[in-house]
Amino acid sequence: MPASTVDRRRLVRRHNPVLTAAHPTGVLTVGNGDVALTVDITGLQTFPAFHELEPDPHRVVGTGIDGLPEQRVRVFDIDDFQIPLRTQSSWAWYRTRTTREFDRDETVTRYDTARGPVPYYDRMGLQRAGDEIAEEFAAGAWFHYNPRRAHLGRLVLTPPAGVPQLIDIAAMTDPRAELDLWSGRVRAEYSIGGEAVTVTTVAHPEQDAFAAKLESPLLLSGWGIAWTFDTQPDDLAPFELPLAESTTWTRLDPARWAARRRVETMSYGVEISTSGELGRQGEHSVVATAAAESLEVVVSLHAEDRGAEHLPPSYGQVVRAAEAWWEDHWSNGIAVSFAGSDDERAGELERRVVLSQYLTAVNSAGSTPPAETGLTYNTWTGKFHLEMHWWHAAHFALWGRGHLIERSLDWYHGALDAARATASWQGYRGVRWPKQTDPSAAESPSNIGVFLVWQQPHIIHLLELLRQEGRGMEFLRAHYPLVQETAEFMVDFVEEQDGAFVLPPPIIPAQESYLADRRTNANPTFELAYWSWALDVANEWRSLLGLEVREEWERVARNMAKPAVLDDGTYAALSTPPHLIRKDHPSMLMALGWLPPNDAVDPDAMRATLDAVWARWDLQSSWGWDYPVMAMTAARLGDLSLAFDALLLPSPKNEFLPNGHNPQIPGFLSLYLPANGGLLAAIAHIVTAIEDGAALPDGWRVTYDGASAPSVSEHRAASAAV
Repeated sequence: MPASTVDRRRLVRRHNPVLTAAHPTGVLTVGNGDVALTVDITGLQTFPAFHELEPDPHRVVGTGIDGLPEQRVRVFDIDDFQIPLRTQSSWAWYRTRTTREFDRDETVTRYDTARGPVPYYDRMGLQRAGDEIAEEFAAGAWFHYNPRRAHLGRLVLTPPAGVPQLIDIAAMTDPRAELDLWSGRVRAEYSIGGEAVTVTTVAHPEQDAFAAKLESPLLLSGWGIAWTFDTQPDDLAPFELPLAESTTWTRLDPARWAARRRVETMSYGVEISTSGELGRQGEHSVVATAAAESLEVVVSLHAEDRGAEHLPPSYGQVVRAAEAWWEDHWSNGIAVSFAGSDDERAGELERRVVLSQYLTAVNSAGSTPPAETGLTYNTWTGKFHLEMHWWHAAHFALWGRGHLIERSLDWYHGALDAARATASWQGYRGVRWPKQTDPSAAESPSNIGVFLVWQQPHIIHLLELLRQEGRGMEFLRAHYPLVQETAEFMVDFVEEQDGAFVLPPPIIPAQESYLADRRTNANPTFELAYWSWALDVANEWRSLLGLEVREEWERVARNMAKPAVLDDGTYAALSTPPHLIRKDHPSMLMALGWLPPNDAVDPDAMRATLDAVWARWDLQSSWGWDYPVMAMTAARLGDLSLAFDALLLPSPKNEFLPNGHNPQIPGFLSLYLPANGGLLAAIAHIVTAIEDGAALPDGWRVTYDGASAPSVSEHRAASAAV
């Protein structure tokens, strides 16, 4: 890599998020992709009730059985949102018990197709666990909600014995909490009763461990840090029984305790060590105290039992490991700065870009694909959505950090049997990747998700991005089975009609507003182009490996049906009525933007389509990754002015909080990591467009160095200021 033209440390640290007042969204998260801990203004997890999600009084209640509920038009208000305080991992999941046994067959509907009846797990609407659920959808709801990702416990600032354990936020004065992005460390400062308090919190980058240090004269009067196990916070449906939870403590020595926590049949271990002393504080908590003005605490989490001889890292070891990892993270890959721009929006865009790099590394770079809210808190009970994995993770390769995607590839290999079983059950070859799932790779019942197909080529796309980043033959050989099995399903799923291959019903495109028409939908524009492109890539992998090209793959790729064009010369969403609904995701744009130039798409027609979306789309109903969709298409077409405008479009779904999170739905989706990942992918497209000669709009200056986006043009080193 050439000498940097960007002062990376200065770039990163000028966007350190700083909180100076308590707010329900005012949280900061430390983690490593497989575990994460979210803290409040105290630098710990002291005020959980203050941050807990509140029901949205304006929510439109509906089951979603017959179509997506309408979204009310509302102006963005930060006070509509809350972000809970959780500690979560990629490996801790539990299942509820129920008032009766459920069978997956209760969730099945068989759909007539040209190949005969095909079963789908679709007996489930959009209900949340706390909603009323009709008996006919109870089984689908239980399989949809289970298993759930567990909340593992909290680190809490604790007053001395005899003092009420609930600290009043108003008792804190002059609070200031800052996340130092360069070192991955939160430092919180405030006063309680006139006494200064400083808390430092950090996560180990390679072990499932967190460290905290409390510095204050309050320690001399009995204050301390507690680790406490909470009751699992997710709502239970009416047919789910109260959870069985228990804690067993073992005192290893005065400064080191271990706990075995059980939630139903799931159990995990926690080890707490301290520079002071530990003592029990009720059934589900221990508290660390010290006869000094400084106290260090380390919490180590693990799924399996470990012997007493296993020594957890010290506070200093965690701090130093985090410093080294984060400095390496920021020092490598692409760096992009908008410093020197005259456009008043440039600083805000740079802030979003820097914070998104941190948030995705913490939440979206683990050993399994991430949930849409990562490891911050549960939505969809913490399950992950494979159609979103590209949005969460593709940018890692685009920014030269593809090793963070590689962490999750073993999960895909482990999921092959389950995905193959799904395909076989429906009568297809190869593997059918689920939409919403968990470590088991079982498909969650849904009246939308089971009909989506745009996640099918994602693993081919992600692997190709890694190949273009510079992976060699060993990488191709190791992961080719994922490519082959995915391509086998893709060529078997299509139907041949009049010499062209179509994507047949039942199907719902990425634009989910076509839910009601799933029995007749066909040939969504983006998915047609994606099918052709991915099958070409699959054959390219075969050629690179010295294997013969699969003629069936090539024939399908060459003869996919052409996307439908409307009378005004713009692309339809799909070829069947209703051809275009101007709500939800404008996914037809992804056929040229997300994808590179391809034979399926006419750039002039796509330009007209982008203009029509910009002028007439209902952006109130859009989602946080739709702005990057528009920006990537604009960048492909060389229109960087529109690309920047799309990323910065004023919209209730395109706001970014001081901590970098992108809220979407009050009372439910207070952050949305696909938007952060999409933003980074769009910036990579913009950088490559600049390298390829696209003109910057007036008022913008872009300085960058590192490796350019491999999906847009060939991998090459770059260092430039324009």
